[in-house]
Amino acid sequence: MSKYFKDYSELRREALKDPEVKREYDLLGPEYEAIGKIIELRIKSKMTQKQMAKKLGTKQSAISRLEKSLINPTLYSLAKIASIFGKKLVVDFK
Repeated sequence: MSKYFKDYSELRREALKDPEVKREYDLLGPEYEAIGKIIELRIKSKMTQKQMAKKLGTKQSAISRLEKSLINPTLYSLAKIASIFGKKLVVDFK
């Protein structure tokens, strides 16, 4: 690696030293956690993105964008997703 380029972990570590960046980074945690859980549930259910989309009445491309964090799901969408896996969405403030 050249002295001009840093690897991701080094860039991340440096960026998170800035309190504003750290605050914004921490605020994204629940979103990434929710998306990770959706992917986990879909895979455990042996469901393709296309099958999941059909159950939700949407397109496979929308599921792909969701899983890539390119769109932010609403609470309604998350509750609907939870229901197709026999789960209930729970939102809590701690």
